[in-house]
Amino acid sequence: MRKTLRWLALGLVAVGVALQFVPVKDLGSNPPHRFQVDAPPEALAILKRSCFDCHSNETHWPLYARIAPGSWLLADDVHKGRNHLNFSEWGDVDPDERQDDLEACWDQVEQGAMPPKKYIYPFHMKAKLSDADKATLKAFFLRNAEKKADKKDDKAD
Repeated sequence: MRKTLRWLALGLVAVGVALQFVPVKDLGSNPPHRFQVDAPPEALAILKRSCFDCHSNETHWPLYARIAPGSWLLADDVHKGRNHLNFSEWGDVDPDERQDDLEACWDQVEQGAMPPKKYIYPFHMKAKLSDADKATLKAFFLRNAEKKADKKDDKAD
């Protein structure tokens, strides 16, 4: 029985080492494109702390991000996050679309979907949003919502 367990352990170690050689696309790299988000300093600080790792080209890649299979999951989350919303590439987006994105951001934060719990626990506890953080983000996310609604009403007339 001991011999079987030893071989099983050696096999698991060998598989773990072999997994480290599977390449992960874009792991540890950040595209150079940066857009300065026009947000108040306190809102920008919250965005950087809680959102930018997945939704910008300013991802911090911790050491554990290079260990498979976690590296695969992390790279996939960042890739999906950037594809869905990338604050760093907002220079290519018109202001009305940015406002739509911000309102969608608020919907996600209000529902508790963002930032996701799998991101917060256990490595990014500082990303958890307090009620004060949510109020600050709400003010930023919805600051132009009334103006946009007024524009739509004017166009309808």
